[in-house]
Amino acid sequence: MKINKYSVTFLMSVLLISIFISCNKGDSPDFSIERLISEMTLQEKAGQLNQVSGYNVNYDKLLREGGLGSFLNVFGAELTNRVQKIAVEDTRLGIPLIFGIDVIHGYRTIFPIPLGESCSWDPDLIQRTSAMAAAEARASGVHWTFAPMVDIARDSRWGRIAEGSGEDPFLGSVLAAAKVRGFQGNGLMETNSIAACLKHYAAYGAANAGREYHTVDLSEKTLREIYLPPFRAGVDAGVATLMSAFNTINGIPATANNFTLRQILRGEWGFNGMIVSDWASIHELVVHGYAEDKYQAGIQAIKAGIDMDMMGDVYQKNIPLLVKDGSISMRTLDEAVFRILKLKSDLGLFENPYVDPELERNLILSVENIALARESAQKSIVLLKNENNILPLNKNIRSIAVIGPLADNKDELLGTWKCRGIRDDVVTVLEGLRSAVSSTTTIRYAKGCEINDDNTGGFPEAVGIARRSDAVIAVVGESAGMSGEGGSRTTLGLPGVQKQLIQELSETGKPLIVVLMAGRPLSIPWAAEHIPAILEAWHPGIQGGNAVSDVLFGDINPSGKLTVSFPRNVGQEPLYYNQENTGRPGGRSRWTSRYIDSPNSPLYPFGFGLSYTTFEYSNLQISSETLLPGGSMTVTADIKNTGERAGYEIVQLYIRDIVSSVVRPVKELKGFEKIYLEPGEKTAVEFTLGHNQLGFYNQQMKFVVEPGEFRVWIARNSEEGLEGNFKVNSK
Repeated sequence: MKINKYSVTFLMSVLLISIFISCNKGDSPDFSIERLISEMTLQEKAGQLNQVSGYNVNYDKLLREGGLGSFLNVFGAELTNRVQKIAVEDTRLGIPLIFGIDVIHGYRTIFPIPLGESCSWDPDLIQRTSAMAAAEARASGVHWTFAPMVDIARDSRWGRIAEGSGEDPFLGSVLAAAKVRGFQGNGLMETNSIAACLKHYAAYGAANAGREYHTVDLSEKTLREIYLPPFRAGVDAGVATLMSAFNTINGIPATANNFTLRQILRGEWGFNGMIVSDWASIHELVVHGYAEDKYQAGIQAIKAGIDMDMMGDVYQKNIPLLVKDGSISMRTLDEAVFRILKLKSDLGLFENPYVDPELERNLILSVENIALARESAQKSIVLLKNENNILPLNKNIRSIAVIGPLADNKDELLGTWKCRGIRDDVVTVLEGLRSAVSSTTTIRYAKGCEINDDNTGGFPEAVGIARRSDAVIAVVGESAGMSGEGGSRTTLGLPGVQKQLIQELSETGKPLIVVLMAGRPLSIPWAAEHIPAILEAWHPGIQGGNAVSDVLFGDINPSGKLTVSFPRNVGQEPLYYNQENTGRPGGRSRWTSRYIDSPNSPLYPFGFGLSYTTFEYSNLQISSETLLPGGSMTVTADIKNTGERAGYEIVQLYIRDIVSSVVRPVKELKGFEKIYLEPGEKTAVEFTLGHNQLGFYNQQMKFVVEPGEFRVWIARNSEEGLEGNFKVNSK
């Protein structure tokens, strides 16, 4: 037999695959991926790395030749079964496809946007909604979601703040793990689970000036302490895949960043799952000016660890050439192919590539799903103001005026990334109110204005019905398209003439409640000063109208708390509670770190949210004055419901390292607990602080816990609470 360099390369490749698989298979006797890879041609291997959007005739020939490994935005049991049949029965090796779609906050049953749902501070709820979304998606032939988005967002100008869990890395990490567990369930082979995908790796939420796709320039310390922890939590929870980000990180595109992908993710964290690029982000290495052409972009991306090319048209055409000319090794290619085939094997697609259409028909929008959507929306609502206890309203009130461009709007309540949600599934606020009030209550409705134009022609009608009613509910805010991807804004106030509308409604003297719906915190200083009651409902999903009504009438006592700071004005952005102190903290003197035209403080702080009852915090106890290396301590406080209604309270634990070799934040969240108390009931809430929870990255980028004094708070939000002190000893 004639031996040439390609034969040697092939034989070496098979040997290396065997070694690689032995390190990844564990004890599982699963499908023989090693054998399958050994049978694949170079072009078929490249095909597995190729993902395209939407099935059409342009892809038919490519699919039959083994040139595709995955589709995104192909869904529905009938269509996915039909396309899968081509891959399994009409291609040389019969390798099944994986179908992916952005199941962000529901598949057909749409829950509140993730930022809203994070305000529940309820990991169990978030795990349940993710599991419900996964079950609907899997029944529709979808195997893979491009979620959760776990980017920390400290700048409300950035539209994609709507898709994450806010500004805090501790809370973001807890919720990231909950979403991974929810999507992936008890195992990817289960018919109610899908593969999760942490995105966008990494630091995408730190986009310069809050502008979508912009550059990111930050220290390694900030990267490791703020932006990476939720990704690490998701990896530790067993996430199957990650997606690289569009942005650069200190001049290096995230899609070709060896430091974040190879050194940290693969090396330090030991992640062996599959990594997919974001949409055309491999091709965009050329646009960045980091690669000369697609050929070079392919080298950079696959060497950095990107296994699958989403809509980049790079890998499928260039990978065979890159291997043949020695630009990348066969081992590098085979490892990428292995990770993709391993995911398909873990999903059970080789054994059961099809889905049962009957399951799809029975599961989508089930009674249980709709009930969970209502619960999620209820727990996501944050009561920002309730002057003189104007809320809750009495269901027997004689008349209510319901006003605003979002009061009877179905489309916008779905929010950004609505997946398969449709307007006909939505209950509007007007519909929810009408179904809740007594038969003797008159409800009058007027839109008043559009969301984002300057036409005030509807004002007279709106003001007129307000004057004739006993209470006024104004539902105002953003459209779904004003946040999410590509939804960056340079202003954060109410768009259009909505502020003017609520000002004129306020002048009627009637009790006025403002319900805000948006994908981000809005700057509403006038409303905060003049409107007696304000509810933040976010974009609440298909049951938003019922949930808002439940809260307005007191069937549900609001319990949500903010996971992102609300600015007084856009000039404060980026705004976040866990900032580092300065040598001249803000004060009255001009020569301190302050604005001359606005307080430094947020309009509403991180962790803030009111209830229809009141809670008293007392008796802070710290189990020890000192904490030794490897040890732990408890911090306890008594929480009492001092009001007349039962309700939930989200109790928060914060610390501060007073003196250290690197300046530390003024406060850091280190724990939280959601408790339920009847009127007059009191309970002790206990937190355990471990030694490692007090650490940070020093100047040498080593994680350390330094001895010294610490401050600790058990608090109702990031600005107020009980305070104590303890010390950490070195030995």
